[in-house]
Amino acid sequence: MKTINRFFIVMAIMLLLCNTKASAQEQSRPAYVTVTTMHWNMNNKDFKMDEWKAVEKEFLDKVTMKNEHIMSASFYLHNMTPDNTELLYVQSYKNWDAIGKAADRNAELAMAAWPDEKARTAFFKKRSAYYSDQHSDEIYATMPNAKPMAKMPDKDMVCYVRKGHFAFEEGTDEEFEALDKEYFDNVTFKNEYIKAYYPMAHAWGSDRTEFVEAIFVDSLADLEKMLKKDTELFEAHWKDEASRKDMGEKSSKYFTNTHGDYVYTYVAGLAK
Repeated sequence: MKTINRFFIVMAIMLLLCNTKASAQEQSRPAYVTVTTMHWNMNNKDFKMDEWKAVEKEFLDKVTMKNEHIMSASFYLHNMTPDNTELLYVQSYKNWDAIGKAADRNAELAMAAWPDEKARTAFFKKRSAYYSDQHSDEIYATMPNAKPMAKMPDKDMVCYVRKGHFAFEEGTDEEFEALDKEYFDNVTFKNEYIKAYYPMAHAWGSDRTEFVEAIFVDSLADLEKMLKKDTELFEAHWKDEASRKDMGEKSSKYFTNTHGDYVYTYVAGLAK
């Protein structure tokens, strides 16, 4: 296998993401996804989940749903993560320019929804009281081989997030794409427990090596079944030890040995 320098592999990944962007736009898929990690205000003694949902539903109906620059938006609550105070707010966009346009449009829609300044101030004060001042933002570029949700969920779901890291040491973009597609076609796509699958790579934020996979299943029980089914499908396609070893060795050079696992609850009814 030809070893290539760091500059070349970075450029290869960038080309992959550019191709992903074009492909996503052609298929009406988003090109970019923003993830805001927020934290509950633990000093809010009057917190009630139903009231929080009602406040965010009002903002969703009056602002987010009317914002043509936002393709989708959704909330995710801590389930099994290192921090029980965190929740994620995720939005997707057709292109990079739409991210800035969406923020401007939100401001316009908020003015129209709450034309009275006192009422507007009161609503956003009430909304912000649920959250601490601490938050972080990441932007990811969507990648090929996604398995989109068949329809908008009408119930809460489990979202399993797997975060890996690109190694940036050797390989080619052609081989990476081929390996990724072969695994997707024969494992992820065929796994009936996976209701949706969205792979993404870092575009802007704290760690340029991040490779994120968001996997939706119906329940924690189905998450366990999904992992078992992945193994069965892998062994069904790569039937002998030699082919499995070859696939593992080819794939492993694109990633470090470090990854993280996170489980969130997708909040039905608070999504576009």
